[in-house]
Amino acid sequence: MRIRAFIVILLAVFAAPLRAEESNPLPVEEVAPGVYVHHGVHEEATVANQGGIANIGFVIGDAAVAVIDSGGSPMEGKALLAAIRQKTQLPIRYVINTHFHPDHVMGNAAFVGEPAEFIGHKNLPMGLLSRRDSYVAGYEVVFGAGSAKDAIVVPSHLVSGTETIDLGHRALEIRAFPTAHTDSDLIVIDQASKTLFAGDLVFLERTPAVDGSILGWLKAIDTLRGIPAARVVPGHGPVTAPWPAALDPEQAYFALLVRDIRKLIAAGGSLQQATDTIGPTERGHWLLFDSYNARNVTAAYTELEWE
Repeated sequence: MRIRAFIVILLAVFAAPLRAEESNPLPVEEVAPGVYVHHGVHEEATVANQGGIANIGFVIGDAAVAVIDSGGSPMEGKALLAAIRQKTQLPIRYVINTHFHPDHVMGNAAFVGEPAEFIGHKNLPMGLLSRRDSYVAGYEVVFGAGSAKDAIVVPSHLVSGTETIDLGHRALEIRAFPTAHTDSDLIVIDQASKTLFAGDLVFLERTPAVDGSILGWLKAIDTLRGIPAARVVPGHGPVTAPWPAALDPEQAYFALLVRDIRKLIAAGGSLQQATDTIGPTERGHWLLFDSYNARNVTAAYTELEWE
């Protein structure tokens, strides 16, 4: 998710704040009993889609609700809250962010009025706060100094390993990962339904975006394969039951990039040669490929040249 594009969205969506009860509820699918998902669109973030390009969802227990990624804007977050209230009046006790990218966390502000604890990876505050000036500056150019002071909500419950939260006879396991898609990735597993919310460690259909370590991501894929899940909710793409086969496309793509970049580096090839020549055979397998492949090659080349 590119920051400049997202600033444009923030300028528009913050301009028209709505109360949750005035928001049109997001359409959600019940993918397992008590587990709901809103499917993000395969587009770049725009004002029209309110930044709703990522999959987001919630799980309902006997006593409470947990949100897993809050959306790409405060307006999407409010619409998610309205969707929750269509399903239950139980308190929202947790808002879990799978990483710091805007399409997953900018809806946090909609849940500040709830009795919710915000949860993220131990590295998430640094990742989010390091980008805060970009968001706030872009907003305040239009709406004035101090107008964006409440726009970004940073989780205070930080996870460095594995933790379990209880929603009332419903346990969610939260597991932090080393650097992969980003340096702040975590997953959530609903133990009751064996539903895995993988965040952006899993992309389907839409081209994955490396903002951390391609080698770390390949290691994360190996780890994910060992998790017994009935279905996976990827960060982008359809909820799917064939698991761990859902990991095959991105693993094959990353393996190809690593193999070909290593060959090019060994032959003395430049970064420009890498971005010009590596990955085009994958174009037909992924949406938005031309927006992200060169970026992925650049990130991977920069990492692999120091091996």
